[in-house]
Amino acid sequence: MKRLFYLVLLLPAFFAACSDFSPTARESEHVDTIPFLVTQVQKCAKLYTAEYKVHKIVTHDDQMKLKGTFMAQEFNITLPIGERRIAIPIDATLKAYVDFSAFSADNVKRKGNKLEIVLPDPKVELVNTKINHAEIKKQVPLLRANFTDEEMTNYENQGRAAIINDVPKMGILAQAQENAANTLIPLLANLGFNEEDITITFRKTFSADDLPKLFDSNQIKK
Repeated sequence: MKRLFYLVLLLPAFFAACSDFSPTARESEHVDTIPFLVTQVQKCAKLYTAEYKVHKIVTHDDQMKLKGTFMAQEFNITLPIGERRIAIPIDATLKAYVDFSAFSADNVKRKGNKLEIVLPDPKVELVNTKINHAEIKKQVPLLRANFTDEEMTNYENQGRAAIINDVPKMGILAQAQENAANTLIPLLANLGFNEEDITITFRKTFSADDLPKLFDSNQIKK
């Protein structure tokens, strides 16, 4: 399977979502800052941080085989009637976001002037997939049956599954963290913290094994 993806940054939307910080916050004492900080960050709600456009070509080929048993001997014979081939182009859109609705003081670590914000776990949505049926390429020998609707649907589902499995390789989770940091740091600076004293992290480095928990499967649209 071949794949190609593009990154679209969503910075203007970030600032619009979290721009309701009080302009007088810098005058607040640090003793009152943390509860106010939590309240303001919660206003960011679902903050979309990155968008990827993915183009994948799902390929499949097969030969007709005759399998069975004769006189207690198993056989598996490739029939000389040709090989079927198909290539299905799939375009998909993936979006990463951080949901701050449950953000609390537990996400804030402060030591003196140093402030660490532990972001909620990122989520990824497969918000759109499109099969360009006009560009599907098929090669079916004269003696072979054409691909059935059931086979086509199965190959398309394999392509969507492959796109989901590729998410950790795309860097979209790291991009979600970086862009969330680019949004929050200027806003936290308005609360009186120096930018160099602010650290934005996730609770861990996420791998492919974490993907089932991070992927918002309810957003898949066929």
